[in-house]
Amino acid sequence: MAVLEVENLTTQFQTRTGPVTAVNDVSFKLEKGRILGIVGESGSGKSVTIMSVLNLVDPPGKVNASKLSFNGESLLAASPKRWQELRGDRIACIFQDPMMSLNPVTRIGEQLMETVLVHRKKTSKASARDTAIDALRRVGIPAPMERMRAYPHELSGGMRQRVAIANALVNKPDLIIADEPTTALDVTIQAQILHEVRTLARESGTGLVWITHDIAVVKDIADEICVMYAGRIVEWGPVADVIRAPRHPYTRGLIDSIPRGRAEGGRLHSIPGAAVSLASLPSGCAFAPRCARATEVCTTLPPMHSNGRHSHRCFHPLVTS
Repeated sequence: MAVLEVENLTTQFQTRTGPVTAVNDVSFKLEKGRILGIVGESGSGKSVTIMSVLNLVDPPGKVNASKLSFNGESLLAASPKRWQELRGDRIACIFQDPMMSLNPVTRIGEQLMETVLVHRKKTSKASARDTAIDALRRVGIPAPMERMRAYPHELSGGMRQRVAIANALVNKPDLIIADEPTTALDVTIQAQILHEVRTLARESGTGLVWITHDIAVVKDIADEICVMYAGRIVEWGPVADVIRAPRHPYTRGLIDSIPRGRAEGGRLHSIPGAAVSLASLPSGCAFAPRCARATEVCTTLPPMHSNGRHSHRCFHPLVTS
């Protein structure tokens, strides 16, 4: 059974100039113990997709989907009470800004223990404290017993982010959604966090959605990759297949932008132009204004082509050997 299934997810925001579609007909499935990386530039719709899945889009946003299920349970008509039961327990979130999930006037230990006690009614405070300390230790926080007494403002930005990650891991959820959670961390700690969440997914069957603009991170952690541009999925498949032989020019551009392997003194590749505004999307393929392969046919929307394993949305896919 899939831990998360999303079909035909669309999210619109009403503005003074008319509706803006931030997420457009997005579908994906995540199996237990698997890791899905969602990649794209800022404004591609990655974070709004996940906020929509979590029922965290406020008016004037409007979310529609033909299917949204968690462990086989439909969440399309889930009550606020049911969402409260799931979030923080079976579904955990890690946001890019740790202050979105940490209370600035409550000690770190109290917050982690509360996460355990709210969802584990029969757990003692001593047991919850031990669980919280262990979670801090797992994400590389030195002297975790001392940090339990600290307030968020007493920690550095990187340390706060590690606390937020520990808070997400503390109940060993079925699904973790991580929105660029390692941006503020140095590479050594980032590698440690990636190892922790990858181990958790493999050993406990936790499904993980990892959102990032850094395709190199997805290459290191994910089983499957979903590339988004202007609110749509433009490429999808096993991460090894997509990295080795990308079909969409945008995916190729993201891969070529990785500094690794660049000859010393060589010029760093960049994708020409800038991401399109969702308020004024071109007709057809949204990437066409930036694409060297675009032709007249690209003024119509390309369908999703699939060989059953690797999918792409392009009239002129890159040729693979």
